[in-house]
Amino acid sequence: MQETLHHLLATWMQFILDWGYLGIFVMMALESTALPVPAEIVIPPAAYWAAQGRLSFAGVIVAATAGSWFGSAVSYWIAWKFGRPLVDRFGKYIFLKPEKIAKADQWFGAYGAGGIFVARLLPVIRHVISIPAGLFRMNFKWFSIMTVTGAAIFCSALAWFGAKVIGDHPELMNDPSAMSEVLKEKSHYLIGFALAIGALYWLMTWMQRRAQKRNASN
Repeated sequence: MQETLHHLLATWMQFILDWGYLGIFVMMALESTALPVPAEIVIPPAAYWAAQGRLSFAGVIVAATAGSWFGSAVSYWIAWKFGRPLVDRFGKYIFLKPEKIAKADQWFGAYGAGGIFVARLLPVIRHVISIPAGLFRMNFKWFSIMTVTGAAIFCSALAWFGAKVIGDHPELMNDPSAMSEVLKEKSHYLIGFALAIGALYWLMTWMQRRAQKRNASN
């Protein structure tokens, strides 16, 4: 089992290296259009290669941020151009369930431009917040500023996390036992990461409840 997991990890990390900044850009663009390419499996491996001198940290963060903005901009302009009917009809095919869009609508309606920035830092909603921004025809300049700022912070945090957890273990690619050793040695980072995600998820649900109350009172 350990060898199988190591083989999968090594294959994926080699894929990240082979495609480099272009691959990071494309995968983060897909992540920002609600397709299932989590940033958490893209940026930390890229940060590992940056720690080995094969990529640069700045390049990883710039490529990831640019990809996040590009994917978000695509979602924004599709929503702007084609509106709600297209989203409602075809959203389910790209993992955009109606209830997820409804929550994003409530979020944007309550928090506006500032909500775009906060949403880029939060799980679940960061993938879909561009759609109500396009539907409500938010100013694209401000949309881009909020998206880039939030995405840059999020991508930088993930790159830092990846460097701290696996960046100082070059043997990870060749030694199957290194993976379990790293998990044991850096368990405090993993626990902290899990707690941070949990806290962000709680913040998201709390802010959504606030948004619902605001909309109900209007």
